[in-house]
Amino acid sequence: MGVTGSNPVAPTIKAVSREQKVVSKKQTEEEVGLDALRHSTSHVMAQAVCELFPNTKLAIGPSIKDGFYYDFDTSNPFTPEDLIKIEKRMKEIIKENHKFVRTEMTKNEAIEFFKKKNEIYKLELINDIPDQKMSLYQHDTFIDLCKGPHVESTKNIRYFKLLSIAGAYWRGSEKNKMLQRIYGTVFNTKEELNEYLKKQEEAKKRDHRLLGKSLDLFSIHEEVGAGLIHWHPKGALIRQIIERFWEQQHIKNGYKIVYTPHIASEEIYKISGHLEKYSEMIYSPMDIDGKPFRVRPMNCPGHILIYKSKLHSYREMPVRLAEMGTVYRRELSGVLHGLLRVRGFTIDDAHIFCTKEQVEDEIISVFNFTINFLKEFGFKKFEIALSTRPEKFVGEIEKWDMATESLKRVLEKTGYKYKIDEGGGAFYGPKISIEIEDVLGRYWQCSTIQFDFNLPERFDITFRNSAGKDEKVIMIHRAVFGSLERFFGVLIEHYGGAFPLWLAPVQVRVLPITEKQSEYAQKIKNDLTDKGFRAEIDLRNEKLNYKIREAQMEKIPYTIILGEKEQNSESVSVRKYGEAKTETFPVSKFFDAIKTLDPEKS
Repeated sequence: MGVTGSNPVAPTIKAVSREQKVVSKKQTEEEVGLDALRHSTSHVMAQAVCELFPNTKLAIGPSIKDGFYYDFDTSNPFTPEDLIKIEKRMKEIIKENHKFVRTEMTKNEAIEFFKKKNEIYKLELINDIPDQKMSLYQHDTFIDLCKGPHVESTKNIRYFKLLSIAGAYWRGSEKNKMLQRIYGTVFNTKEELNEYLKKQEEAKKRDHRLLGKSLDLFSIHEEVGAGLIHWHPKGALIRQIIERFWEQQHIKNGYKIVYTPHIASEEIYKISGHLEKYSEMIYSPMDIDGKPFRVRPMNCPGHILIYKSKLHSYREMPVRLAEMGTVYRRELSGVLHGLLRVRGFTIDDAHIFCTKEQVEDEIISVFNFTINFLKEFGFKKFEIALSTRPEKFVGEIEKWDMATESLKRVLEKTGYKYKIDEGGGAFYGPKISIEIEDVLGRYWQCSTIQFDFNLPERFDITFRNSAGKDEKVIMIHRAVFGSLERFFGVLIEHYGGAFPLWLAPVQVRVLPITEKQSEYAQKIKNDLTDKGFRAEIDLRNEKLNYKIREAQMEKIPYTIILGEKEQNSESVSVRKYGEAKTETFPVSKFFDAIKTLDPEKS
């Protein structure tokens, strides 16, 4: 139903087997073992916290993809110094070699047990569990409501590290109390832990929020509202480059570019079902001429209305409509994260209306288009999943089976390895999802190719077939990079802010050594500009080393240094970003050297 730009949270690091072409999402033995290790470590951390900070209330402490966390209700926020104390106590508990022992209680027994401990969050969890028997795990004096599994003993926990502190609403609702969350990680070997921590340090340096500020790319202003992005000139220029490239490639691949309104009558979202299914993400209505209007949470209804504005013959199919459409969704303040999770974002949305005979060709065309598009931005490794029919779904099983088999055949033809995400499809259709791997080995949710059996029925979307009868279209949602804001955040972190030449907001900075070279420097800058390069000249009365250092801090791909020698020989001395040496070229050869880097995108 058009949630292809689903704006998920920050990156996750995944350890996935690639030995087989089709890999089930059921966990491998190694992953189960790592989950048990991480979950066990969260219990040890909870024991240490309760001992060091009496009267702390326990919430939940699961393993997650890159470690574990535990949520605590405590009177005072934790500090970095507290993490050191907690780690020290954890090491003592681990050294004592306590067994993890599973026990069972009836629901009533568990209620009485946790009531005596005044564990209000555990009581709430127990009341929501329909089973009449509860499992608990104990090590040393610590006992917790838990399904398990766990490692045999605390001695199995050796290589761990507490990472950070964050706030988290109980059960993710702003209506509930803010709890203190401690994140940590643990591995089977010291080498794995050190490698992970090394990547974490590198990730901190590449944090798009810090680089966004230091490189003057974007900002967020609380007086305007959290999760709403202001694009500065340099960031806006990169955005324009991405959008122009996106538009060129879509037109080249047979898409028609459209634009639809940012607000719409609430009625359209009742027809589409978005108001019913996704009410929690849609902002409250505004009154316009006595009717309720909403800022749009997705673009699909507008594209459908454009398609339905005239009759379509089977001879016109497929119809491919695409838009860089900005949408607005309610996100909890606690999950907002720079560009990666925002409240207003732009989806590179497309909707394909086709016949059932055209489905397979369209899917393979979209898949190849998507992969090639992402490769242009420097991504080379992808993780691909096929999500199948969930328990609750709309549409006919025959259509689901047809669509799922089509997706499978397409993936087989591409030669890419993929996973089956059993039951992971949306209620309205199966999908292919593509995650991209960045330079640190992190995977980011990016592209989706999604069937929809819901909206064609709700809007009665048809075409006139060869027999002259109306036939329901097959509708495919598709996003290449999903949210533009999120994709930009990924690019910043992938490149560490040192964008490739074609994306760099300033490609070349010209630095005359003295005023005597100013005229020559201006000529070089003008020549670069005339040839289509984004060039600047720095004529400030500052020391050369200062200006060179500043250009490096701004991560400008090329810095041209011009002195008397260069002026007399009509040459340029060039320093590439990240390199200490300079190289001298005749002016004409320098231009030719840059031209060899993809002239279309330079």
